[in-house]
Amino acid sequence: MIVPNNRLLIWVAIIVVPFATVGTILPSAVIPSIVVIGVFLTFVSIDAVAARRVLDGIGTEFPEVMRMTKDREGYFDVYIRNEKMKAKKVRIGIAFPREIVPEDETMLLDLPKGSSFSHFNWRCKPLRRGRYVIDSCYVESSSYLGFWAKRAAKQAQLEIRVYPDLLFEKKNLAALFLSRGNFGIHSQRQIGQGRDFEKLREYIHGDSYEHIHWKATAKRGHPITKIFQIERTQEVYVLIDASRLSGRSTMLSEKSIIKDDQKKYSETILERFIMAALVIGVAAKRQGDLFGVISFSDKVHRFIRAKSGREHYNSCRESLYELHSHTVTPDFDELCSFIGLKLRRRALLVFLTNLDDPVLSESFIRNMDLISRKHLIMVNMIKPRGTQPVFTDPHVKSLDDIYQHLGSHMLWHNFREIERTLKRKGIHFSLVSNEAMCSHLVSQYMSIKQRQLI
Repeated sequence: MIVPNNRLLIWVAIIVVPFATVGTILPSAVIPSIVVIGVFLTFVSIDAVAARRVLDGIGTEFPEVMRMTKDREGYFDVYIRNEKMKAKKVRIGIAFPREIVPEDETMLLDLPKGSSFSHFNWRCKPLRRGRYVIDSCYVESSSYLGFWAKRAAKQAQLEIRVYPDLLFEKKNLAALFLSRGNFGIHSQRQIGQGRDFEKLREYIHGDSYEHIHWKATAKRGHPITKIFQIERTQEVYVLIDASRLSGRSTMLSEKSIIKDDQKKYSETILERFIMAALVIGVAAKRQGDLFGVISFSDKVHRFIRAKSGREHYNSCRESLYELHSHTVTPDFDELCSFIGLKLRRRALLVFLTNLDDPVLSESFIRNMDLISRKHLIMVNMIKPRGTQPVFTDPHVKSLDDIYQHLGSHMLWHNFREIERTLKRKGIHFSLVSNEAMCSHLVSQYMSIKQRQLI
């Protein structure tokens, strides 16, 4: 497509308008005016024809995949191919998704003479996690006389993957991740003697009778004792609820500041769940445990079997970065049946879900009977706004405040009933504030490791 440049409009104002005015006013100046305007239009027409070929040999190349972090500025590489190797000025524009804010909408580049490739970086800032595809870009270059500009769409195959930002959470948990002893900061005493059988040895005075291997004792004719070792490698699964309730916005603290361009991309409960799952994955990798992920709503969407290593952690991250909430109700019957079929070994199951719906909480409690006897279960939920017992807030000034606090107390009481019911089944339930979600989960995991509950 050919479009007029500002230079053409300026020269029309300088030549066409004055000569047309003079030719209209003075009859003797009609022919000279027509000649001047005609010559000018001839040059403009010739320049328009030549402008059709100014982008010949100009192409763009992008990397196939670029990985960025939410709310952190990044860049991707753009390569301009100039087959004719002539000095040229080109302007490039990309139609970015709304969730990615570029530093510049368009960029004006000077292609050097004698170079077939030119390279530059395009800086941008993603505001939302997910996968975004840029399939085209737009190139513009001026004609030889500068009256016209040729614009063309060039094919691009760029996939931008935006991951959650764990930097802030890792800073908060830096003390737990220090390599000092088994669990960071201090070397903590391991409770218990261990759960894994290591070997048999002859009985020594002081050994407990409970540890005598009676079959080996009868076979050898003298007491034989069983020796246990601390179980080092355990399976940890994080189960993320991606149903309708997880699509709600979190309640941020009063100190949280959100920029105007980020208000429409406020953090959701699912976003916090994903960040917490990845942080637990980092902690499990540091402790040498096997880490896996299960995401679900009305069906199981992702199942990554527990393994270890950097490549496996990257696979878990790849499976979660594109996860979004679904407008459906979670099916705990389907989920627990899936767990019973797939997870044969005892594991720590960390549920990140929402139980503020009475029907869903009843379904969840009923289905926990299927898996609670085999696996160790922790249920964590972000504390809804206003969940607190009555008489805990001194700032009550009106009758409306009283009714509001009574409603908050009823909500708090319901969660207490869920906690007591799950505790009788050996399941730990926690209401966690949004800001303390990750640190609380890591503390829970460290405590379970210390006490050898898995």
